[in-house]
Amino acid sequence: MQHSAEMRRCLLDCDVAQMRRLDQHLMPHLKELSDGEVLITIHLARTLSSLIPFRLRAWSHRWLLDHGYPSRLPDHLRPRAERIYPKIIDAVGIAVKAGNDLFKPVAGMVRDAMSDAVLECYADNRKEPEFVKARMRAAKDSTIRKLLGVK
Repeated sequence: MQHSAEMRRCLLDCDVAQMRRLDQHLMPHLKELSDGEVLITIHLARTLSSLIPFRLRAWSHRWLLDHGYPSRLPDHLRPRAERIYPKIIDAVGIAVKAGNDLFKPVAGMVRDAMSDAVLECYADNRKEPEFVKARMRAAKDSTIRKLLGVK
């Protein structure tokens, strides 16, 4: 078995299971890593290796940064990698319209309730648009009912 060829294939395919088996075969004296640790190690190795195609190195660079790990991609390659896989920023827009000056305070309260619902979703790491929209709608309806005295 050509270990280096199999290791390179595991890096190219992000094959965590086979990389764990290979690791245990080559270094049985070391502690066995979890799947998460192996995946992090694969991405680190991909950013370091010049034998890996650049697109895969760039993807691993983004993956590591997005998951809070340092990337080992050389500094001169980082701008190019970040053009291919830019950082995605989550955002939620909230707009509440008041029909006249009488309802402006109500609109502010509804907006604040919707904003609080969004912050709760993000605190719970629930960023799916359908989930966030449903929570915003529920907060809006609940606040309006409370303000109007409707149960």
